[in-house]
Amino acid sequence: MKVSCNVDVRHLTRVEGHGNIKISIKNGKVEEAYWEVVETPRFFEALLVGKKWDNAPYICGRICGICSIGHTLASIRAVENGFCITPTEQTNKLRLLLKHMETLQSHILHLYFLAAPDFLGTGSVLPLIESHPEVIERALRLKMLANDICDVIGGRRLHPTRTVVGGFTMLPEKERLLQISRRLEKSADDLMKSAELFGSFQIPDFTRETEFVSLRGTAGYPFIGGDLLSSDGVQMKEHEYRKMSNEYCVDRSTSKWSKLSRNSLAVGALARFNNNFAFLHPLAKEVAGNLGLSPVNQNPYMNNVAQLVECIHVVMDAIALIEDLLSNGWQEPRQVVEPQSGVGVGAVEVPRGILYHSYNFDDAGHIQQADCVIPTSQNNANIHYDIVALATQCAADGKSDQEIEKLAEMLVRAYDPCISCSVH
Repeated sequence: MKVSCNVDVRHLTRVEGHGNIKISIKNGKVEEAYWEVVETPRFFEALLVGKKWDNAPYICGRICGICSIGHTLASIRAVENGFCITPTEQTNKLRLLLKHMETLQSHILHLYFLAAPDFLGTGSVLPLIESHPEVIERALRLKMLANDICDVIGGRRLHPTRTVVGGFTMLPEKERLLQISRRLEKSADDLMKSAELFGSFQIPDFTRETEFVSLRGTAGYPFIGGDLLSSDGVQMKEHEYRKMSNEYCVDRSTSKWSKLSRNSLAVGALARFNNNFAFLHPLAKEVAGNLGLSPVNQNPYMNNVAQLVECIHVVMDAIALIEDLLSNGWQEPRQVVEPQSGVGVGAVEVPRGILYHSYNFDDAGHIQQADCVIPTSQNNANIHYDIVALATQCAADGKSDQEIEKLAEMLVRAYDPCISCSVH
């Protein structure tokens, strides 16, 4: 079948930032297909140069309004690794609890407000308020739950103030922890109904083999620090992040691209799922199976399902973390910090994938050089090559312009890109 089409999306909606999709097919042959990032560059790394160590987490938390907790924790970890500080077990559990709630609120935001309209046949979430009020109410309950817990642990819903280098400025009241544990337990029904909703969606049939990169789980599903792992068998230490990400510049993109063993790599929920499935909560594994998701899955549209599976995992794990915290007395919330010269690297799994912060310090703890590698910049090459493969498949299948445009838009949205963070 001879198929000709011209898809020119400028700018893609329901993603953060500005990106374009271009697909041109003539007589069944793909003449042009690409993903283009056109967001104005930001220079947040330059802002850190000359700043004192204790300012870095507060500055970096402002890089992203969605992943502010992840950027704060990556910054803190980079400082602590640079100063040879080992956090207490209490601090680690509170930080992980805070990180879980960022994962929950971000995934719910993406799944319900950005991705679901495609599957429910609307151009935005607004029509769903009238047509599917119970769906929107469920989404709001889950997001509010996550935001409220961020308040309790981090002091704010965004840009946390209590989590600092060496620990916390203050600890939550244990009665508040007990209250939020009960709310988390009650959220199970909303999560199961979310799984039912996404189980009713028709996920596009598309695969392209790629390399998945994430933190490497050892004692649990990894979110904060540790070794780096790819599905192609590459393993590196946290401080070797540059060899894992291999950023480089390309035309048509104000964001860098990354590659490792292949011409592109993928990070994010699906990468974490593929590399660390064994460490998921049993209920999360069960839901994954019910939704047709098993490792290693090569369908990028299934990143939506992987995000939902992670929502279940972080809620179940948060309940267990709170139980552990309630069973022990509070220790001192904050360690003494002694700055020293050197290099510190921090890796954290934010909702969109693995995030790296790296700082060079002088003897007084002032930052002399900074480097941040953002998940979306690592995904951009993979998005591009997925678009090329999708265009080729659509041409062979004789898809219409409208079908190709929708599938391409859904593909990019499935990565949940945070484009503004990726341009620097």
